[in-house]
Amino acid sequence: MYAYCPSRCQAPSSGVRSHVSSEHRQTPSTTTEGHPAPPRPVGSSRRHRAPRTAAAHQEDPTLSPPPARRADPGASSLNEPTEQRIHPLDGVDLRVRVQRGLDEHIARQRTVLAEVGAPVTDLVDAVADLLAGGKRLRAAFLYWCYRAAGGPDSPELVRAAGAVEMFQAAALLHDDVMDNSDLRRGRPTAHRAFSTLHTDAGWAGSSTAFGQAAAILAGDLCLNWCDEIFAGSGLPQDQLARSRPVFDTMRTQLMGGQYLDVLLAARDWTGLTHAERIEQCRTVIRYKSAKYSVEHPLLIGADASGVPPATRAALSRYGLCLGEAFQLRDDVLGVFGDPGTTGKPAGDDLREGKHTVLVAHALEHGSSADSALLREALGRPDLTEAQVDRCRAALERSGALHRTEQMITQGCDLARSALAQIPDLDPPGAAALDNLVGISTARST
Repeated sequence: MYAYCPSRCQAPSSGVRSHVSSEHRQTPSTTTEGHPAPPRPVGSSRRHRAPRTAAAHQEDPTLSPPPARRADPGASSLNEPTEQRIHPLDGVDLRVRVQRGLDEHIARQRTVLAEVGAPVTDLVDAVADLLAGGKRLRAAFLYWCYRAAGGPDSPELVRAAGAVEMFQAAALLHDDVMDNSDLRRGRPTAHRAFSTLHTDAGWAGSSTAFGQAAAILAGDLCLNWCDEIFAGSGLPQDQLARSRPVFDTMRTQLMGGQYLDVLLAARDWTGLTHAERIEQCRTVIRYKSAKYSVEHPLLIGADASGVPPATRAALSRYGLCLGEAFQLRDDVLGVFGDPGTTGKPAGDDLREGKHTVLVAHALEHGSSADSALLREALGRPDLTEAQVDRCRAALERSGALHRTEQMITQGCDLARSALAQIPDLDPPGAAALDNLVGISTARST
């Protein structure tokens, strides 16, 4: 085990599991992340109050009785009785409430765009369809960090949390274009659906170019709308002013991280050492995923509630360590996930030439034959299922999967350790943040 470094979650040198464990294989009926809405084809037509006491929380209808504050700051709240824990997504109907707010905003935007003409409905439909599903983890991190710092539940808080989900929609729409992805949550990606619309209508020009342009514009709408939602959430102006810098940083740094991802896939790794490859991968993970998925939503909630600097720093450590583990789980699922559960073809990361931690470990620790196989397969869009299977076997034989799983475990442990060191967090909120560690990483989608 490496000592914790404030600037980076440290990676271990060996793994402990040989495959995605059964805890990561949830069935659709038991998964905690929610389910996508049925397909719809494109073209179819309160103020901040003082922190509450435990007694006040028991009077709040959105909360179950809070767990007692732990005497041992290093003890995991996962050991507390289940009935004393609030599910971070369902215990306060957060998914339902966030969805309602997003639906209301989209309905208002339909009125704004009605002046442009009926064809623009297709663009709004694409956004609405994408937002009809999702895990809502980013909203949960913002919401529960605010609550853990003593802030109350309110419609205004839920609306602010919805803003990061709208931003996520923008990122997904653009990411699918950049990765040339066919499926998202088991349905055609927006650019593919728009391309089909173009082809079926017999319009002039390239259906591919039309689909990509339409999806990019849909993503641009989401970028604008997330700003509108956050600024108009109704949170007190002093809270919005404190949290706005992180909100803006989130939106800017993600674009830089996405560019690093594209750049890394294009560059040759041959002349790099294993340590240099891993460092490159972790830099991409930090700015492409870890920050905007976990750390930034947390800090938006923290800054809005006005936490002291030491608490903010510990929350940042929690977020960065968990955010890295979150993305590493995505990397594993991108190769080893069940397409029926992930909603995306297995092996797409290989076809797209993604330089991931998995691949870096395999090239370093695998046999010459396995390393050659992976080098040959990486970046080939025509990779067959049989070839993907051979790549999976090489990743397992090399110990790459073991090492990546160990990094996920290490990140979760470091996140929980950082959280446990924060004094005076509101117990239900602290327990929810602890619970989110498992929900974010022991998942199958």
